[in-house]
Amino acid sequence: MSELKAKTCTPCKGGIAPMTRQEAEKYQQQVTDWELVDDGKKITRTFKFKGYRPTVDFVNKVADLADTENHHPDIFFGYGMCRVDINTHKIKGLHENDFILAAKINELADNP
Repeated sequence: MSELKAKTCTPCKGGIAPMTRQEAEKYQQQVTDWELVDDGKKITRTFKFKGYRPTVDFVNKVADLADTENHHPDIFFGYGMCRVDINTHKIKGLHENDFILAAKINELADNP
């Protein structure tokens, strides 16, 4: 995971093929607790918290990170839980950027 955390998301202008499921599975091994969903076109992870305020604080950190990386996941949250779904919308699938962002989100969760 440290290799991915050290990278920065690069702008995706589209026009490239998304990762194959096999490529995505290799990257997924580097981002603990993320699942491949939608036939390997998206990764998702649900985070648990003790209360509403810690959940909102985490969501805000993810939003700040997304703006910094210029790569924006879908975030769903409620009391004590936050689910983050990541894919590259322009290519309707997964790109290395998705796994870079997942690794950095893991780091946020590990260091509240």
